[in-house]
Amino acid sequence: MTDAAPHIPVLLNPILRACAPVSGVWVDGTFGAGGYTRGLLAAGAERVIGIDRDPSVFPMAAKWADEYDGALTLVQGTFSELDEHAGDPVDGVVLDLGVSSMQLDQAERGFSFLRDGPLDMRMGDGEVTAATLVNDLDEGPLADILYQYGEERASRRIARAIIADRKIAPILTTRHLATLIEGVLPRPKPGQSHPATRSFQALRIAVNDEFGQLVAGLEAAERALRPGGWLAVVTFHSMEDRVVKRFFADRGNKRGAGNRHQPAVEITPPAFEDISRGIAPDREEIDANPRARSARLRIGRRTDAPAGSADRKALGLPRLAQKGDF
Repeated sequence: MTDAAPHIPVLLNPILRACAPVSGVWVDGTFGAGGYTRGLLAAGAERVIGIDRDPSVFPMAAKWADEYDGALTLVQGTFSELDEHAGDPVDGVVLDLGVSSMQLDQAERGFSFLRDGPLDMRMGDGEVTAATLVNDLDEGPLADILYQYGEERASRRIARAIIADRKIAPILTTRHLATLIEGVLPRPKPGQSHPATRSFQALRIAVNDEFGQLVAGLEAAERALRPGGWLAVVTFHSMEDRVVKRFFADRGNKRGAGNRHQPAVEITPPAFEDISRGIAPDREEIDANPRARSARLRIGRRTDAPAGSADRKALGLPRLAQKGDF
């Protein structure tokens, strides 16, 4: 993350182009610094409902929210309940699933291994922190989190090292955990990510139930959107993108016909159409905002079919998330 572009909304211009002309009421389900909200209002949205589970974003937004003369409504809550927060049907929903740069920049939030702080990682006000997981879980469940949510191949080795280290003293800071992981894994080659990247991602996902929130949020968006409304979702790692892709396939009835090995699935009216393939940022955007490098955008347009639920087994969720109650 560079200081030159700390809060730039990723893939905003492709969203505005695909959904043009932007109009009506939109939900920005991951309000953050308000970049998508301001872009939508500038492009013609009549009103935006900005939702965020992090209470710290709203005092910052207060400095500029009055510029929009009542066109902006702010709600503290989760996007998994965005249909309830929106009330009446809306014309569009945008979700940016990445950790905001504001959160990464705040050492006291404990998201980044580059800044020493308490091992927290909560996006909202939940009770479980990353320190809770690291210090309380047995080796097996801890390794499962690192592997399933971080795709960390050395998950068992890291979990064993954590168990051994915490017997000496609790692991309470980001620097303590990052240094421990660095000591377990080989030194990265030039261009490779920090050794703790995958483990920190996994713990953050577990602390915030991000896959549970994602599936519930996609379904809430389906319920909230009026016919013709747009759902735009920006992801930052392959597991999230896979879930969003398969959600649109499942709710757009694009899973393919049956064959002699697998019976045909009962066809129901598609809830989404005009579903885009994954849209990646161009070189110009990556140069201006390195955070965009791993981002993918998927967009679908709501039909007039009744809202329903996604087939959890079809979404490609990590196995831990498949067991979740959401």
